[in-house]
Amino acid sequence: MNNNTEHNENTPPQCILGLEPGSTANDWQRHPNGGGWVYRTAWVADTAYVGPDAVICGDARVSGDAVVSGEAVVSGEAVVRDSAVVRGNAIVRDSAVVRGNAWVYGVAVVCEGARVSGNAIVSDSAEVRGDAIVSGRAVIRDSAVVSGEAIVSDNAEVSGNARILDRVEVYGDAVVSGSVVVSGAAVVSGTARIHSGELEEQNEQPH
Repeated sequence: MNNNTEHNENTPPQCILGLEPGSTANDWQRHPNGGGWVYRTAWVADTAYVGPDAVICGDARVSGDAVVSGEAVVSGEAVVRDSAVVRGNAIVRDSAVVRGNAWVYGVAVVCEGARVSGNAIVSDSAEVRGDAIVSGRAVIRDSAVVSGEAIVSDNAEVSGNARILDRVEVYGDAVVSGSVVVSGAAVVSGTARIHSGELEEQNEQPH
């Protein structure tokens, strides 16, 4: 064993300090449940879990039985609460809220004023931003983006490079995938399938 280099696990590395420019080691503390890094202006409930490499900074709040793990970062005025899980290299920032039993993972980003709730999943490199809402058991994955005032709910899925913009609503068992852009006030519902610009009604046997 090499004891020549002693690592102080209570001293944040430069990559952590850099998340709050000008901060020093005294501005950070380890969360008692999980050992993750918490900046002095952020707040984390004792009941929440913050893994050893996860970061809560800015004025972010993590409460309830929420889990932030991996190298995930919750920053700005973002809120993660209830039994929500943010893990991997995911980022929740700005005024975004992740709550309920929602999961955000991979390198996914939930930002600006977006809301993710229920049993929704945002994964891979997907983004939910603007004032968008993702709820129910909806899944946003791959490189999909949901933004504007769009709503994706129920069992709907948005995947591939799809873009859901403006005031679009996607709900029911609808699926939007491929390189599709849905904008304006469009509604995609029921068992509709949109693949790369083609609309199909799947009433019996989904592909």
